[in-house]
Amino acid sequence: MVLTSLSGCIFEDDTSASGELLAVFSFSPSNNNRVGDEIKFDASASMPQDGSLTYRWNFDAIGSQDIDATGQSAYWTYDTTGEYTVSLTISDGTRTSEQTRKITISEEDAQPPNAEIYQFADAEDCDNNEITDSRASRSILVWICEYDISHSDRTISATTKIDLDASDSSAGDSSQYIAEYRWDLNLNDDKDNDGDAENDDDLTGETVSWNDVKPGEYKIGLTVVNNVGMIDSTTMTVIVCYAGYWPDFEMAGNTSGSPVELDFDVFVNYDKTAGNTIQKLVAELEYPEQDDDWVVGGNAQQNRNKLDIFAYNEEDDEVSNTTETDPDSREDGDCNDDEQDCIHLTLSSYLFTDTESTYGDGEWTLTIRNGRFNDITVDQFVIRIFY
Repeated sequence: MVLTSLSGCIFEDDTSASGELLAVFSFSPSNNNRVGDEIKFDASASMPQDGSLTYRWNFDAIGSQDIDATGQSAYWTYDTTGEYTVSLTISDGTRTSEQTRKITISEEDAQPPNAEIYQFADAEDCDNNEITDSRASRSILVWICEYDISHSDRTISATTKIDLDASDSSAGDSSQYIAEYRWDLNLNDDKDNDGDAENDDDLTGETVSWNDVKPGEYKIGLTVVNNVGMIDSTTMTVIVCYAGYWPDFEMAGNTSGSPVELDFDVFVNYDKTAGNTIQKLVAELEYPEQDDDWVVGGNAQQNRNKLDIFAYNEEDDEVSNTTETDPDSREDGDCNDDEQDCIHLTLSSYLFTDTESTYGDGEWTLTIRNGRFNDITVDQFVIRIFY
């Protein structure tokens, strides 16, 4: 196996000269190299790419200034195990630039391990409905369920813990064992600045707890290394959805000529590059058609309660509302009886994209508005976030 890391770049750069001079190389296979394997080293990504460069390779650079090969690409075979430092030096005739990288050579009969992340998913969502999402069979899919939230707590900040398990991984053969388990919790962030975003060690161990995970969609990676230096990696998507329930609270009446509002703050992600994309956000409001302080003798529509949901993006642009939902439609949905109204506001993933005609992600606000004179007792307000 080959373990690779960018050990550093050293540049001698005459800033008065024109053009960038930068030594960059890769090698193939990029890992799991063994004694006797032929390895190709390629410097074609070095700058500039105008045919003016010379290339000098040293395949065991520590303590040696030997030139083992020249040319933009070179082949090399190691006859003993160990970790080697490979050096590439380029020159344009005036300046030089160097890059060094580590390569590990394993025994000729070494076998690679197999990395395996244990997959699991919640059987039901927060409403006790069976989860039918096809991704549940190939991803880690869980719901954060917050019940009986106080109406004074209207900022969604809940997180969860994801237990990650690599115990199904295998070492390669019966004479080998897994020496290292390395977890990368963000495959788009190169935290160690080694040029590889998928090899950061955020957590280590066969079984680990990933704490404080917010609602979202994440792609994680597992790398295992066995005792003979061979390596294997795998990835898995982690999906965290959310449902919050605010029961039994009062909406004051409009007694001053201005509607009464309650704001609920929620953060949403739509990052297509990172694969962290919300599917939809759904708000549901349940309240009685009439309550104790409705005016006796008025007509049916005047006496009927009316609450609405408004959605605003991070820039406080109004995106959508339920004001046009007619009375008959307010009796549909999840109402418990004929004397209750229900309204739903669904925001699709398209609204969270960042274009001239959409509204972007980030901090959004859902507002319940009461424009009527009378107080209204809300039976329940629910926010569901689907990733």
